[in-house]
Amino acid sequence: MKNIVLIAALLVGAQTILSADENSADSPFSFVYVTQDGGNGAYEAFPDVCRLADGRLLCVFYDGWGHISLPTPDASRPGGVKSGRITGVYSSDEGKTWSDPVVMIDTPFDDRDPSLCQLADGRLLCDWFTYEPKTEDHDETCKLMLAESTDGGATWSQPRMLFDNVPCSTPIRVLSGGRLILPTYLESSTGSSGSVAYSDDGGKTWSENIVIPNNGMRLDAETDVIELNDGTLYAIQRDKMAYSVSKDQGETWSVSEPLDFPGDSPYFIRAKNGAIVLATRYRQGGATAIRLSGDEAKTWSQPIIVDKFIGAYPSMVELKDGTILIVYYEEGENSNIRARRFQVKDDNQVEWLPL
Repeated sequence: MKNIVLIAALLVGAQTILSADENSADSPFSFVYVTQDGGNGAYEAFPDVCRLADGRLLCVFYDGWGHISLPTPDASRPGGVKSGRITGVYSSDEGKTWSDPVVMIDTPFDDRDPSLCQLADGRLLCDWFTYEPKTEDHDETCKLMLAESTDGGATWSQPRMLFDNVPCSTPIRVLSGGRLILPTYLESSTGSSGSVAYSDDGGKTWSENIVIPNNGMRLDAETDVIELNDGTLYAIQRDKMAYSVSKDQGETWSVSEPLDFPGDSPYFIRAKNGAIVLATRYRQGGATAIRLSGDEAKTWSQPIIVDKFIGAYPSMVELKDGTILIVYYEEGENSNIRARRFQVKDDNQVEWLPL
């Protein structure tokens, strides 16, 4: 689940191309730290950024002491254990500076990979999954969880489980007709595939988890979904990178077809000029990268490197001036969350901008 055990060589080799000089305020390579210590062990990963109804940005992230932060005894914490939790930071200046970390959700389990969706009625939805490794008493398992906030993340409802053994890696997507699509995925020793669930009542109830046909491909998935201009849903899935489409708002899906490039942790946003931006961890050399499509996902550009850190699990949000903020994590000991800003110009060229 989420490739819980990373390749050791990638972890050891995590390095950045950005020197201190290159990160000066007037450098096209400049970035800001969204957070360097969530307060739970100084390992911050798997970020997701969202614009709130009040105009602020909220970035939530996995807050632990390593890539996996399993429960350990701690009488001062929920359920008497300390484990990975969901923490958030706010920005009131379009990502230039960020608040001190605030604990959002902390159950007795390893709470991983949070994502946010701001609904038109003011409710904020957070989806994530809990992870439990295999023990003598039970098999490896995860639970897809959902909580909501009506005050911009200050307080949250009691978490509820939507699915057992179904992870998630991206936010709930709001379709033009109001339906909510929750991208999910399935992993097992015999195969993996993308999947989705949908809600027509604002997230109160959900469909069954709908498996996207994979034609025998092993797709570690980490599915994301974007609605194309004609209403078609386009789902992308991790590893070889494969796509599938739905013509009925996510109820049925075409057989997945491979793309001509690999990648991990895909995330979509539509740029102001109409181009689709796809952010991923780039397999070649282990980096964070974006690709562009100006023809509704029929073709994709060559990768544009964001940062040489392998962490990725990127998330993007449009800023008030029409530019895009991308957040991602570094990976490795004491991993941090970074952010960069760019715009997609009318000729579909990317221009990096300082924050």
